[in-house]
Amino acid sequence: MGFTFSGILQTGPNIRSLESGEIIEHFLHTHSGRQPGEGIIYRIDMDIFREIIGQAAAFSWVDWVVTITAILYVVLAAREQAWCWFWGMISCSLWAYASYVFYDLYLDALLQLFYVVMAGVGLYEWKYGGRQSEPLPISRLSWRQHGYFLLGGTAASLLFGYFFDEYSPAAATYWDAFTTIFSIIATLILVRKVLDNWIYWVVVDAIYVGLYASRGAYLFALLMIVYTIIAAFAFFSWRRQYLGAGEE
Repeated sequence: MGFTFSGILQTGPNIRSLESGEIIEHFLHTHSGRQPGEGIIYRIDMDIFREIIGQAAAFSWVDWVVTITAILYVVLAAREQAWCWFWGMISCSLWAYASYVFYDLYLDALLQLFYVVMAGVGLYEWKYGGRQSEPLPISRLSWRQHGYFLLGGTAASLLFGYFFDEYSPAAATYWDAFTTIFSIIATLILVRKVLDNWIYWVVVDAIYVGLYASRGAYLFALLMIVYTIIAAFAFFSWRRQYLGAGEE
């Protein structure tokens, strides 16, 4: 599903825990034998560690529940479990609430509500969307369908990227628009249990890694690395299932 922390790209991170960072620095110094601040790579690593620990410490209970349920959703989807959509529904519902109440991100709240609806559709489709209301089998897109999605998605990304670049203070507008549009596309084809959705997710999540890292949101960048790995695993797992079904 298209669960993201897109508010970070608009506001940028403003959370840091020096005490936590100092604990990590002391741990690394003790176990590596290096003096604190020794070497530019070491200093950069320490800055990233501080940011990750600080951002994790700043998480509210809503943030943690959203994150954990989102991971459950992705893992179960990768394992082709229909009830993944239940966890996706919880995750996106809570994030819609947080976006609206805590962060004043109304468009993001609407986007998350769209994902909640898609979670309900996905649960039904996966359980009863096959022939004679049987579970939906894995399918694939044709090259023509890929072309339609790529052309339409790229055009929409350029349009929304231009609009937000001109009329909003948002950062990385074109890349943010691209990941949002293609997250929606990937979700739509995931609902229909199309194998190729995982290719789209690998690309989208990999781009999110760079986006969040560029904004200093290293914890979210780390989470997107996990998502990218899971999506790659899911593609090969689903592909084995798809090829195996074709041989029967």
